[in-house]
Amino acid sequence: ISICRDLPNIEVITFSVNGISDLEPLHQCQNLSELYLRKNNITSLDELFYLKTLPRLRVLWLAENPCCGPDPHRYRMTVLRNLPSLQKLDNQAVTEEELSQALVDGVEITAPPARRSVESGWPECAAPSAAGSTSEPDSELLSCSLEETDKTQEELDMKPVSRDSSFSPQETDCSCKKRNNVLSAILLLMKELDTEGLEIIQETVARRLQAFQKKELQEE
Repeated sequence: ISICRDLPNIEVITFSVNGISDLEPLHQCQNLSELYLRKNNITSLDELFYLKTLPRLRVLWLAENPCCGPDPHRYRMTVLRNLPSLQKLDNQAVTEEELSQALVDGVEITAPPARRSVESGWPECAAPSAAGSTSEPDSELLSCSLEETDKTQEELDMKPVSRDSSFSPQETDCSCKKRNNVLSAILLLMKELDTEGLEIIQETVARRLQAFQKKELQEE
């Protein structure tokens, strides 16, 4: 995610299911308002240190990372204590009562994480979680990738991707994940387009579809 250092004006980032462990590149994204990091390899809540400098961050999805630990309450309270401006955490609205409780039950993070160390999180759960992320079957990884794309489309009020026609059995998991990441990025960028821009996209897509259909007919 080092590319984020060159994107200071980006507002929405979807990096779920990507093996990310370091959030340092995000600290310069001062306009970031929504950040989706579900199911990565973030082992320590100390990584929140880099998000504390983001004044506009309102939505964070951090669930299914090793840093969530064995205690869901402690995890949520710690996140809210350090990011009190959040309006939604892990797809659940943040309440005033939670923000008050976070001052009591949450842990204040005052320093960045120590790299190559397991002392700053919940090490007892980090190892199995990391191992699980590398041993997931292809079907589960593909399911996660499709699920993330559907969530992105849901945010944009679009229909979900069809499970039946989006991917052929011969495709590798890597190519499936790449396609979904590209699709998610395109959908998010389309949100920023005006009518003229969307019409250009529509014309380009129509021409490309015609080209694919013509190629298929020739092959038959």
